[in-house]
Amino acid sequence: MHTRWNLICIAVSTLTFGVAGAQDNAARSEKEELQMMALEALMASPSERALPALLKLLDGDGSDELKESALFVLGQIEHPEAGKALLGYARDGQGETQLEAIRMLGINGSPETLGALPGIYANGNREVREAVLEAFLIADDTEGVFGIAMNATTADDYEDAVEILGAMGAHAELAKLREAKGISDALIEAYIISDNSTELHKLAMDSSNPGLQAEAIEAIGIVGGDGADAMLAEIYTKSADADIKEAALQGLLIGDYDEVVLRLYRASQDTAEKRELLQTLVIMDSPLAMEVIDAALAGDQ
Repeated sequence: MHTRWNLICIAVSTLTFGVAGAQDNAARSEKEELQMMALEALMASPSERALPALLKLLDGDGSDELKESALFVLGQIEHPEAGKALLGYARDGQGETQLEAIRMLGINGSPETLGALPGIYANGNREVREAVLEAFLIADDTEGVFGIAMNATTADDYEDAVEILGAMGAHAELAKLREAKGISDALIEAYIISDNSTELHKLAMDSSNPGLQAEAIEAIGIVGGDGADAMLAEIYTKSADADIKEAALQGLLIGDYDEVVLRLYRASQDTAEKRELLQTLVIMDSPLAMEVIDAALAGDQ
């Protein structure tokens, strides 16, 4: 039976040295090709032998590709010094080496390495901060990303963290953010990413911020799900606010709910409104549009 280490070696040998290697062999120097072969062999070596060789390679003048592969191997070595070295490159490395080391902390996934990520984030530039969020995503550490969102000092940092929480489907953390910081464009985007129709439905009924309410209503059409068409139709029918009605119609358009639009058309007694609903059916490229057109040409409603 393969151990976890064996499986990692097989996967990396196949993907990194097989696929990528086949594509890049022609562009590598003979020296680098030999280094890649040696690195592949290190995967099966005892950690006490592999560690010094990896550190020497990482401190050398090899290519980013070579160092990224070495960092992956370093992150899998079960040796205290390997973890310390990986943290060192994540904190003090340069360029792609540092960014890849940070991502490897996420693959490593140990409490110690993940615990170091907030400090690296706080002291890093935008690329470093993005790599830290990727590491938390890889590790499926929603609390880590939530902490960054809560402590964000810029709109960009907040939006990036909230987007990651959406990708992780972190409904509980997103609910905490809404309670602590209120609703925002970023939060609505996260609800879309995470297919959180329940929260979008709540926001669609919240008129405290009409602009964000309209965004949430349109987002219902994007996410869809049970009851989305009925809710959009209800909002369209009952709202007296032109912008909210327009948002509901856009949601129906986005969700391709042509049968609902047809029902609204037939129920309407307003010529201007009927014209807009017919135009919506045409934009949807719905075959129902021709039913309406034929009926209108025949003098029927």
